[in-house]
Amino acid sequence: MIQLRYIISILLCALAGNALVVGRQTAGKLSQVTDFGDNPTNVGFYIYVPQNLASNPAIVVAIHYCTGTAQAYYTGSPYAQYAETYGFIVIYPESPYEGTCWDVSSQSTLTHDGGGNSNSIANMVTWTIDHYGADASRVYVTGTSSGAMMTNVMAATYPNLFAAGIAYAGVAAGCFYSEANGEDWWNSTCSQGQSIATPELWTQIAEDMYPGYTGDRPKMQIYHGSEDATLYPQNYYETCKQWAGVFGYDYNSPEEVQSDTPVANWDKTIWGPNVEGILANGVGHNILSNFAAYVIFGTPPEEYEGLIHSI
Repeated sequence: MIQLRYIISILLCALAGNALVVGRQTAGKLSQVTDFGDNPTNVGFYIYVPQNLASNPAIVVAIHYCTGTAQAYYTGSPYAQYAETYGFIVIYPESPYEGTCWDVSSQSTLTHDGGGNSNSIANMVTWTIDHYGADASRVYVTGTSSGAMMTNVMAATYPNLFAAGIAYAGVAAGCFYSEANGEDWWNSTCSQGQSIATPELWTQIAEDMYPGYTGDRPKMQIYHGSEDATLYPQNYYETCKQWAGVFGYDYNSPEEVQSDTPVANWDKTIWGPNVEGILANGVGHNILSNFAAYVIFGTPPEEYEGLIHSI
């Protein structure tokens, strides 16, 4: 049974050997892939293949924030560093829009195989599985801010691709929806925490992104700062409603609430084995600046346990 594991980096450090390679993949360097199949919205595809590539490796899809780039997320997060240690591959998509936010608002991106940003990112995953013989049962998605919004969208539109997801300071899948079908659309109603719905409605919104799908869905962890002034904290509760509902849990009756977990003054709520929410009390939007990135694994070997630290 797949479990969520938390690998915490003490420092967010610039990674060595960060020269960009275009057109081919060089082990140990961030490389751009320019031909990976259908790319309807011209999303950039950057990949880190470690020198210490495992046999049948796992994949982590790491999605940047607004104003960010694949390069910035590569150098500013520990995923590539851990990839070198444990042999998994990291995919860094890059937004095609000015301002580099993600399209989490158009009907196309909110639909399985709908031709939006989500479609392009899904095609990166399938290309990587095929090209590197990666383990299709160990593909994970994570992101920050706009990247967290896209993390939730990917989990809803392509539940068949991912084993688990972690969203840092995002909003529920579909919360930014625009009837104008505009890409890269900022929804102030949602961002300010005014899009409030029942777990049942949020569940329906997520399930409608892949009509008729009845297979497994990715486990989800949701992180949010209680003082977030960019994507208001109400979005934490709405996102947790969505995923609790998707898995059939009673949002109003979680299994357990743990105080001071995983660090002092943070609260973890567990609705069931597939959904956890972590509210970082006193933390603003830059949650990863306060608490370094986690990486998700399936059931890890014993040596991973040595990396599970507390700050």
